[in-house]
Amino acid sequence: MGLTTEQMMLVEQRVTNDGPSSGVAWLLLLFVGLVGAHRFYLGRTTSGFLMILSNLTLIGGFIWVFVDLFLLSGMVRARREEIRDRLTMRMLATS
Repeated sequence: MGLTTEQMMLVEQRVTNDGPSSGVAWLLLLFVGLVGAHRFYLGRTTSGFLMILSNLTLIGGFIWVFVDLFLLSGMVRARREEIRDRLTMRMLATS
């Protein structure tokens, strides 16, 4: 059995409130992207630490930032989807 319309609206409201903001993620990438702040913000701590370590080589950090320019929107979407799935499962378990 699936969620009711009211439950789906509650889940979407929580995703909007608790999920990462695309604007904040972009600002973090643009201003402190070399230290991986946007990855930490999106819950990708392992790759954030790897990004910091790659900055020990000058070219490594710039490559990550360049690649993340194309991947950032998908990372935000994936994080929101993780939150949505977690909330949906919790809502189904309680009903």
